[in-house]
Amino acid sequence: MDDKVNLSFDEMWDKIIDCDKKYDGLFFTAVKTTKIYCRPSCRSRKPKKINVEFYFDINKVENAGFRACKRCQPEVNHSPHIELVRSVISFLVNHYKQKLVLQDIAKHAGVSAFYLERLFKQETTETPRTYLEKMRIDKAVHLLKCTDLTNLEICYDIGFQSPSNFYKVFRRLRNCSPSEYRNFIANELGDELV
Repeated sequence: MDDKVNLSFDEMWDKIIDCDKKYDGLFFTAVKTTKIYCRPSCRSRKPKKINVEFYFDINKVENAGFRACKRCQPEVNHSPHIELVRSVISFLVNHYKQKLVLQDIAKHAGVSAFYLERLFKQETTETPRTYLEKMRIDKAVHLLKCTDLTNLEICYDIGFQSPSNFYKVFRRLRNCSPSEYRNFIANELGDELV
């Protein structure tokens, strides 16, 4: 099993700036100047980007000489099921481009689909499907900001099987269409350059 998630430095940076709880336990943010490491969702003051390193394993970050943040307590597992949930989230992050159904995810986790959905919702307050949709839209937002790919190319690149579903989910989660979002980002960047 591959527990390392396929996220770029900039994507992980975006997650810590947004205090995104979806990625807790999948990677840790280590601050070189303070020698402290945190969860992605930590609400502490954000460090300078150049002072940050990311680790995927808690033992490696601690062996590198970093100590746990007292605010977010990244070394503490708050649930006996957290390892199963982290394994599923890691699987979703690494396979988001593929067509995934609950049965595939449950098979990976080694539990029944019913048990997985109930446990996952209990731990994250979301179903695996809605969690996957949010991850895909996070990836779409990153691609809209950083690439010139068309909306259709992004739709298929991030694992949606139909453009209409992509647009519907994007609008539900971001309150705008992908094109509106890209225009908003372009205008925002244009204003910064002036």
